[in-house]
Amino acid sequence: MLVTMSPSRFLVGNPQNSSSPFILLSSPHHSLLPPSLPLKSLHTPSLCSRHLSPCSALQWNRKPQLAGETPRVVVITSGKGGVGKTTTTANVGLSLARLGFSVVTIDADVGLRNLDLLLGLENRVNYTAVEVLNGDCRLDQALVRDKRWPALELLCISKPRSKLPLSFGAKALTWLVDALRSRAAGAPHFVLIDCPAGIDAGFITAISPADEAVLVTTPDITALRDADRVTGLLECDGIRDIKMIVNRVRTDLIRGEDMMSVLDVQEMLGLPLLGVIPEDAEVIKSTNRGYPLVLNKPPSLAGLAFEQAAWRLVEQDSMTAVMVEEEPRKRGFFSFFGG
Repeated sequence: MLVTMSPSRFLVGNPQNSSSPFILLSSPHHSLLPPSLPLKSLHTPSLCSRHLSPCSALQWNRKPQLAGETPRVVVITSGKGGVGKTTTTANVGLSLARLGFSVVTIDADVGLRNLDLLLGLENRVNYTAVEVLNGDCRLDQALVRDKRWPALELLCISKPRSKLPLSFGAKALTWLVDALRSRAAGAPHFVLIDCPAGIDAGFITAISPADEAVLVTTPDITALRDADRVTGLLECDGIRDIKMIVNRVRTDLIRGEDMMSVLDVQEMLGLPLLGVIPEDAEVIKSTNRGYPLVLNKPPSLAGLAFEQAAWRLVEQDSMTAVMVEEEPRKRGFFSFFGG
């Protein structure tokens, strides 16, 4: 498995086997290379083919341009549990902080709080939103700042094994987001809300203050059915800016037609594609360590994909999935082009 970058493409695959699937992640507007990737690994002429522009070294020479009015309130949801919402919130949030944007992540999953574990901040959560609403502490006391990247802050709704007051709902979360907008330290650039699974009261509460949504799904039929249902609910709630992240993609299963391709997923849901995250064992390792994947050195494939998704989120960019045959008798050249 080799990885290379060109000014508009991120290529993963085995160049020694022409039938091996390639994932080509592309955006025509900007460079997507994290600064941690060494330049010597970027120039790999052997990976070029007649379908691709000449491979060349990529320069990390600018900061992404923030689009839209701040703060941008984004809910990360899916409907189905276990598809990677919390992992996406942690890694995209930290990627945004590393790009120089201030981020507040809100764990809106009341019963099963996990975002603090993935960020490695579980031992520093002393106050939650419930204490803020009860007047027991100030909002800035409930915000937990990441010491590694101070631009990232965490707000938990409640403590584990504690009952949430019946009065907490959509209005309470909207009040918290409005308080972040008007706080003395300045409004954050992004507010990322980690939505609980399902479409019950917790889901309604989490999406209420959001202006944008990132729908996380995996390429299996159960996740896609739930994602389609959630898309309809988001649109009914007035959220029209909905983008999709396809998680846990395995090119070997796609090649064997045992997994739907990203093109199939995009055609079924009809949503702009924010990112494609390959299956990566490093995700489990980073989760157990409380060390977000995007901080790994050297970077993993999934970490690179999360950083690219964060960059597109900043600029409100998207991708388009297509499928290209390298030769009529040789199948398996899968591509995802930016659009």
